[in-house]
Amino acid sequence: MIITVTLNPALDKTIDIDGFRIDTVNRIVSTRVDAGGKGINVSKVIKELKHKSIALGFLGGSSGNQIKNYLDDLNIDNNFLTVKGETRTNLKIFDKVNNTHTDINENGPSLGEKDITNIKQKIMEHCKDDSIVVLSGSVPSGVSTSIYADIIKSIKTKGGKVILDAEGQLLMQGIKAGPYMVKPNIDELEKAFDISINSEDEVIETAKKILEYGVKYVVISLGSKGSIFISDHKVAKVTGIKVEVKSTVGAGDSMVAAMAVAVQEDYSFEQAIKLACATSTANVMTEGTQTGRFVDIEKLKKEIDIKYITKG
Repeated sequence: MIITVTLNPALDKTIDIDGFRIDTVNRIVSTRVDAGGKGINVSKVIKELKHKSIALGFLGGSSGNQIKNYLDDLNIDNNFLTVKGETRTNLKIFDKVNNTHTDINENGPSLGEKDITNIKQKIMEHCKDDSIVVLSGSVPSGVSTSIYADIIKSIKTKGGKVILDAEGQLLMQGIKAGPYMVKPNIDELEKAFDISINSEDEVIETAKKILEYGVKYVVISLGSKGSIFISDHKVAKVTGIKVEVKSTVGAGDSMVAAMAVAVQEDYSFEQAIKLACATSTANVMTEGTQTGRFVDIEKLKKEIDIKYITKG
């Protein structure tokens, strides 16, 4: 079973504004609302890939109810804990004229120690020795940056595998706990190690440091330039496929979802790369936080060109 954990979910409200300008009145062309938060996005993509997951985390208020109903309507299994306060709403402004994407994110409700204890217990109740647990995204105020590291350590005692997608100290402390896989982008890598990365060689050199903590795979997303996949013996790069970009929101989450499916199904290194890159590319071809379509993913897999930098 794949378990996704979203400690700070959101309603994602995507609005299209042609020629978006600050300090003046803007007219909205179109609006759509989706259930969001990185772990929830991962669960949505896993469903599109014809696999199952269970989504865990916190929900509160009317926004939380909307997310719950949204997931239920999609037949995505979920078991969220209810907290005081209102689940946040994130505003995403897409300007087709200037080709810009602007995110305005709320912080979300504060959590107490009891809430943290309860979610840790909930995760462990669902976790088994064959579970793949996806820990991704930000955490609400009042939550320690060690929370992902704590959860990783507990899951490993049960034999489960963790895929970590976070930033800052959440990422760095999580890395030190030794998850199975880590998926940072370059900005997150720079912040975690407090360095400036100026070349592909430096990306690989920094990513290899993550393996020293017992991490088996590191996936570095390079945005439109593609991605790099690293294991103990292999380093491979995939150049981004040129497609019409409608929204980049959730592209990284799509890659995480594909990797979770690949781990569950014991895919080869090459099979995992093709699925991950195709799924991420298909995502940017859709609007808002919609998932890429399965039919597009299957077509795109045939176009993925893997170039090995190191092949052991």
